[in-house]
Amino acid sequence: MRNTANTVTVHIPFTIRKYGGRKQVITPNGEPAAIEKPRVDSTLVKALARAFRWKKMLESGQFTTITELAKHENLALTYMTRVLRLSLLAPDIVEMILDGRQPPEVTLAVLLERFPVEWERQKTALLAGY
Repeated sequence: MRNTANTVTVHIPFTIRKYGGRKQVITPNGEPAAIEKPRVDSTLVKALARAFRWKKMLESGQFTTITELAKHENLALTYMTRVLRLSLLAPDIVEMILDGRQPPEVTLAVLLERFPVEWERQKTALLAGY
């Protein structure tokens, strides 16, 4: 026979959501349970590095057109132009990404879509709540 008088059951309501490939515990009030240690998104950092490298290659005159550079890099022109747009991100957003402090929703897929060119509007669009 089991003694149930010494048994305590604790119910903790929470939800697990996936943001940008990461799982996060969400409390009943909708807040993250704990602040996660920054995690650098290496895919995003690599894309940023490529964007700034390509920008430098174009600005230096090494390549005269994006089409020429895309052929040299053996990449589709459409992909290259979307990645090159990352060089237009506000410096503080770039810094957040390099430090791994960007919101989980800010992924490469999101940034390869259109985002505002103006830095203040980028912050509003990409960092809402941060």
